[in-house]
Amino acid sequence: MQKIIVFTDIHLVPEGETIIGLDPLARFAQGMAHALDRHPDAARVVLCGDLTHNAAPPEYARLRAALATCPLPVSLMLGNHDRRAPFLGAFPDADRMETGHIQHVTDLPGYRLICLDTLNEDADDTHSGWLCEARLDWLDRRLAEAGGRRVIVFAHHPPIESGFNGMDRIGLRNRADLVARLNTAGNVAQIVSGHIHRTIQGSAGGIPVAIFKSPCHQMPMALGYQDSSLSIAEPGAYGLLLLTDEGVIVHSEDFTLPPTEAQTYT
Repeated sequence: MQKIIVFTDIHLVPEGETIIGLDPLARFAQGMAHALDRHPDAARVVLCGDLTHNAAPPEYARLRAALATCPLPVSLMLGNHDRRAPFLGAFPDADRMETGHIQHVTDLPGYRLICLDTLNEDADDTHSGWLCEARLDWLDRRLAEAGGRRVIVFAHHPPIESGFNGMDRIGLRNRADLVARLNTAGNVAQIVSGHIHRTIQGSAGGIPVAIFKSPCHQMPMALGYQDSSLSIAEPGAYGLLLLTDEGVIVHSEDFTLPPTEAQTYT
């Protein structure tokens, strides 16, 4: 059994600033310490986009410093709050396509991890997600090259609606194109996303979809609201994927619960 630790929607801000009174860097550091303490045998950490809140160079510098001592390999992805140029300024060696899109592949025994770049940076609506033909064609090739491996696809914008109208309005605009490609390949075992700031399970064309919470602020359970900026100080969380010979097992771990509730067992 292999483990993948997943953080999404970290939203780092400049030093001294907070989001609804929460310090995103402190929350992320707490979550990483919790995950690494309990799962030091994990194969990798995936950061599934919205690494920063404003895409400012100092925010990416804070993330680079926060990851400096991480003992595990880290896959970095972009979300709608990110921008490619300042990201690459802090992470110049980040894997990317020739087009500059931050898409990359990691192969593990029996599995292939494909990280997509759904950032719609050149559009008027930069918070919606989009996958251009170049990114989708790249995905086709990586799916075809997977061999006998099961594939897990990571995309910041989920390829399903969530029931939160405001968030769905800024969802992945061409999700049908993505799902069609994944179904044609026939080897995708799991899709993993963020963006919504809630723990949600769903299905896209018959493929399981797991959406994870942020380590910082969450979307309140306000289905039907048109506002995409609602936030509440619920417990922070990270995801944990268990890759087995039979398929993918998905866990979500709230790490900011009081000590009396967040027990460690031996």
